[in-house]
Amino acid sequence: MAPPSGPVRAAETDGAAGTRIRAARKEAGLTQQGLSAAVAVSRQTIIAMETGDYAPSVYLAIKVARALGVSVEDLWGTET
Repeated sequence: MAPPSGPVRAAETDGAAGTRIRAARKEAGLTQQGLSAAVAVSRQTIIAMETGDYAPSVYLAIKVARALGVSVEDLWGTET
């Protein structure tokens, strides 16, 4: 069976990651529109990541982290 096409909704919202993404974006001096342009997605996708409603692909997660000047682990990593 083929995987579903289109955006992937997170199984559970990840508010902590969303908070880290929003903080890193603001620290980088980017608007949601600016970040979306930098990583070639819609502003709605950035909003969904910041609310924890969207689980980006690994490729997009890397692009977002690079655009914000942080590591993927800084944004989506969990403390153990």
